[in-house]
Amino acid sequence: MNRITPFQEAVESQRQAIARRWFFKQCGVGLGAIALRSLFGEAMAGSVSANPMAPHVPHHAAKAKRVIFLFQAGAPSHLELFDHKPELAKWNGKLPPEELLKGYRTAFINPNATLLGPKFKFARHGKSGLELSEVLPHLAGVADDLCIVKSMHTDAFNHAPAQIFMNTGSQQFGRPSLGAWSTYGLGSESSDLPAYVVFSTGSKGTSGGSSNWGPGFLPTVHGGTLFRTGGDPVLYLSNPKGIDAGMQRDALDTINRLNRERLGVMGDPEIAARINSFEMAYRMQSSAPELMDLSRESKATLEAYGAEPGRPTYANACLLARRLVERGVRFVQIFHEAWDQHGNLAADLKKNCGHTDRPTAALIRDLKERGMLDDTLVVWGGEFGRTPMVQGGDDGRDHHPNCFSMMLAGGGTKRGCSVGESDEFGFNATRDKVHVHDLNATILHLLGFDHTRLTYRFQGRDFRLTDVHGEVVEKMVA
Repeated sequence: MNRITPFQEAVESQRQAIARRWFFKQCGVGLGAIALRSLFGEAMAGSVSANPMAPHVPHHAAKAKRVIFLFQAGAPSHLELFDHKPELAKWNGKLPPEELLKGYRTAFINPNATLLGPKFKFARHGKSGLELSEVLPHLAGVADDLCIVKSMHTDAFNHAPAQIFMNTGSQQFGRPSLGAWSTYGLGSESSDLPAYVVFSTGSKGTSGGSSNWGPGFLPTVHGGTLFRTGGDPVLYLSNPKGIDAGMQRDALDTINRLNRERLGVMGDPEIAARINSFEMAYRMQSSAPELMDLSRESKATLEAYGAEPGRPTYANACLLARRLVERGVRFVQIFHEAWDQHGNLAADLKKNCGHTDRPTAALIRDLKERGMLDDTLVVWGGEFGRTPMVQGGDDGRDHHPNCFSMMLAGGGTKRGCSVGESDEFGFNATRDKVHVHDLNATILHLLGFDHTRLTYRFQGRDFRLTDVHGEVVEKMVA
């Protein structure tokens, strides 16, 4: 007869107490939440461990169900692309007014450098009359679907902190990204693909690295999954030689059984995330090859995007983004690190726009033709703007946090509109100023969330994407 000693009894009692405390405090499933889930039915049914990515009900009716964020890392010049400044051309080669630079800090140049006029011509397009640069001829063709914000401003003026700030609401590492917050709030509509997919298509990786798409302190299942644009989207997705599907399934079942036993003991949501990731990888072995096969697209579609199957290009990533959201992926983000023009401004902008303008416009058109643009939010922009002052002789601009432009389309945004203004030099945002926190609050609002209520308790306090800041920009919302 086995006899349980008082010591064993105490250990078992403590183990159960830890599991209960973890479940109720860390998993956020108190009695009120359990009751709420029962009202929502199957969409919210089950415990956290059953399916951490089950679809959730947002705070209010959502205008957007999914997001494609085309992040132009390196910071494109608003003065050459979206914010036409004829007065700046008149001041070309002259020192800026003294009052303009009072208290101003730059990253690399003397703020008393002379002003540099715009390098390209602008024209009005569509019924809306939106002004766009001559190097954006394809976006000009969808001008009436665009919402251009010309009064963005941010807190950081170096790439890594500014990129992380744009994507996480903080300049410090370790906070959840916008994509992670989105999937935390919404869950996923796809059982065969990650809820949040990331591509990197520039000449180098982002300055902020994976912190731009990381889960931070949210369960790791909410972090972005970095895909390649050709071959297996994730390395080692295919089975090695000698391993067939049956052997793999047997091994996975054994691993999952052990993980579920451990989950039952500890109640740790990270174990649930691990189980989910193993199963997702298994299902992706069937779903990913079909997803990545761009040859299934028509010749006309490939030509519209400028896509070439098998090449790691921005155009391919845009087409894959459309294929992903069609399959229920909530958040797709393309990081194109190519826009840091401290010199060679005109030539590099022409090259960059040559790579990005056509596929961006094709994506917007494609979504619209498929009836998906109304509930798919497309966002285009970088981490800050560029100075009106010259750097690099007469053909470059420095980092500039005071004013820059972002472009949005679909997903409940107003169409054919321009929000906010900057001064005559494009130096400061002057009307309807939009901070990074305001932009993120608006994106969450379009997804159906009150940004002040989408929170996660960590280290004794409730965190949110916008910290203690942010206002929804109603002028952007249809």
